[in-house]
Amino acid sequence: MLLSEYERIGRFLDPWREFERLNRALTGVASPSGRDFPPINLWTGPESSIVTVEIPGIEPEAVDIQVVGSTLTIKGGRAAREPKETEAYHRRERWAGQFVRTVQLPYDVEAEKVEARVSKGVLTITLPRAEADKPKKITIKTV
Repeated sequence: MLLSEYERIGRFLDPWREFERLNRALTGVASPSGRDFPPINLWTGPESSIVTVEIPGIEPEAVDIQVVGSTLTIKGGRAAREPKETEAYHRRERWAGQFVRTVQLPYDVEAEKVEARVSKGVLTITLPRAEADKPKKITIKTV
């Protein structure tokens, strides 16, 4: 693909746009608004981590959550409503397609105790910290 002089200069001015272009070239998929989809928030505490994921319009059955060690992977998708033969899009901004998000957690997780629930389009995943990964208090002995 030949790039115009403006496009070559633009790469240096906006590196994120260049990353998005490379992502599209390699995977054939563009992320909505140039950002990762779906948006994720992650809170951590001494006992567990909590991840919230915005998935409006996605059925819970269409979401796959996997935890291996300290890695959380969320997969899913949303189908687009196709217009009828007599209809045509006037505006199309809502994202549709498949997504995969992988998040590296700050510690290993007890995969058997992970809980997930969805409310008002927000998926909340509670990830308990693995017992073996919790810090242990070491007592100092005097001699």
